[in-house]
Amino acid sequence: MNFSYMIHAGIVSAALLLGALLRARVRVLQKYLIPSSIIGGALLLLFYNYAAPLFGLDSSFLGDLVYHLLNVSFIAMALRIPEEGGRKSRRAIGANVIAVVAQYGLQCLLPLIAVAVLIATAMPDLFPAIALSLPLGFELGPGQAYSMSLPWVEMGFEGATSVGLAMAAIGFIVGSVGGVILINIGIRKGWVSKEDAAKLEHGGVRSGFIPRSLQKEGARNTTEGESIDSLTYHLALILGTYLLSYGFLSLLGLLLGMLGPLGDSLMDSLWGINFVFSMFCANIVRMVIIKAGVAHTVDNKTMNRINGLAVDFTVISSLGSISIAAVASYWLPVLILVAIGIFITCYILPWYCSRLYDDYQFKRMLIIFGTGTGTLPTGLSLLRVLDPDFETPVATDYVYASGIVFFTVIPIILCVNLPALSYTTQNPMLYWLMVAICAVYTIGCVIAFRIYAGKRAFASPGRFFYTGESRS
Repeated sequence: MNFSYMIHAGIVSAALLLGALLRARVRVLQKYLIPSSIIGGALLLLFYNYAAPLFGLDSSFLGDLVYHLLNVSFIAMALRIPEEGGRKSRRAIGANVIAVVAQYGLQCLLPLIAVAVLIATAMPDLFPAIALSLPLGFELGPGQAYSMSLPWVEMGFEGATSVGLAMAAIGFIVGSVGGVILINIGIRKGWVSKEDAAKLEHGGVRSGFIPRSLQKEGARNTTEGESIDSLTYHLALILGTYLLSYGFLSLLGLLLGMLGPLGDSLMDSLWGINFVFSMFCANIVRMVIIKAGVAHTVDNKTMNRINGLAVDFTVISSLGSISIAAVASYWLPVLILVAIGIFITCYILPWYCSRLYDDYQFKRMLIIFGTGTGTLPTGLSLLRVLDPDFETPVATDYVYASGIVFFTVIPIILCVNLPALSYTTQNPMLYWLMVAICAVYTIGCVIAFRIYAGKRAFASPGRFFYTGESRS
């Protein structure tokens, strides 16, 4: 009997529970709202790098877990049934698309330029794809950082997945600590209303556990338990969709295999973005469910809970699977990339968001800041501090915009291997092609920003957060 997977799952779970306990008891962790998964992940990082080898354990299982849970997370989100009559603002959704796509462009473009300078000067042997570890870790998250950097290992980038996961971990820390710092600055500067500031005193926000008196009903049952449990039904929908995605990619692999080595290389890249195909298949399954008239059997809150479970385990596993030795060998480029990421998300993003939006400027900036450094749950967690019941349309508008953003940035995702291919083929033009693509995105967003923001676009350029006159 093989217990290895259960042993690793138990270790991850124990670290997650210990992280939740520390969050509930240690004031400094509460002050900066550090998620339990980050705390537990730090413990796993130390355990798998220093203690696990003594027991003959390694972190390879965690990498597989991150890869699969990322796809589960995307499927759970895509299977949710759209709610009728939800409040949404077309202008706010358009502004969200501009703000988020601008993050993709900047987080790709500036690191690519910085790495090009490093290669031309101090580190001529540096693997060029390391530049994209910043947007993979910050803008996309640990799952994508692992799966999309995995092909780079075979291309010659030793430690690629560890660098990507380390960048994601740093992004979560920047999002958690930086988000709380931004909130505190917002309160002090008057960017946050007194009513919203008072919500910070809610005990559950700090400890991570909701007091008994404030607990609410969560997911609802959509099946009769004597037939099939409601949670079982939703898990079966997700895993069945995942099997469909696997079958689709496997069939595509057979077809591409007819092209020889080129097709095999392309297929390796497609497996790295499996989450794209998982979401595609989930959308098809959702449409079938709606057409069949059984949409009422899908509970969005249950899907949210499963997505939350996948994200928590993805985050903690991604931290535990980082090789400290591998990351240490790239300390200089990692340090430079992190500095660039902090500058983009902690200064440039609040600057343009405060001028881009007509309403809820700070809250809209906060959710984009959280997703631009971590994942959507990070952004929602920061927003929940000021809007615990999502009474404003901020979260809804962002969710609607995220679907548009996904299709908008597909060219960047599909071209993510261009810097790596420039190394393996010794063709630097592929690297500069990626730079050009990211420059087009960035310039396009600047133009759209100028149109949307009107006279506010470049008003008082020296002010960090603009709260002046309304847009004309």
